[in-house]
Amino acid sequence: MGEPSSALADETEGFLLAHAHRDRAQREAEELCARMPWLTTAQAEELTGHYVRRRLDDTRQLMLGTVRRAGELRQEYESRYAHLRRALLRRHAAGACAVLACAAGAGAVAGVLAR
Repeated sequence: MGEPSSALADETEGFLLAHAHRDRAQREAEELCARMPWLTTAQAEELTGHYVRRRLDDTRQLMLGTVRRAGELRQEYESRYAHLRRALLRRHAAGACAVLACAAGAGAVAGVLAR
């Protein structure tokens, strides 16, 4: 797990991004209402609130989907990495066995020739 200061920095960054996103949605809603001068103040406030909630819900769903997909990709990459690591270990073990077999064979031949 990461350092506490890193986790705090990540949490702070997330808070600031969420706040900026909410402010942007609020401005967009207010701009939309400004283009509809026939709305009463109450209607404009209701529309603004609905727009902001909807945008935040959509963003939340998008982020959750991204987090879920990142987890899936992480699992796929970790699985592939483990598979490649096992294959590499098998190849190294086979190579080491071949070197030992050659050395033993060469030793046996040298022993026979030395007699």
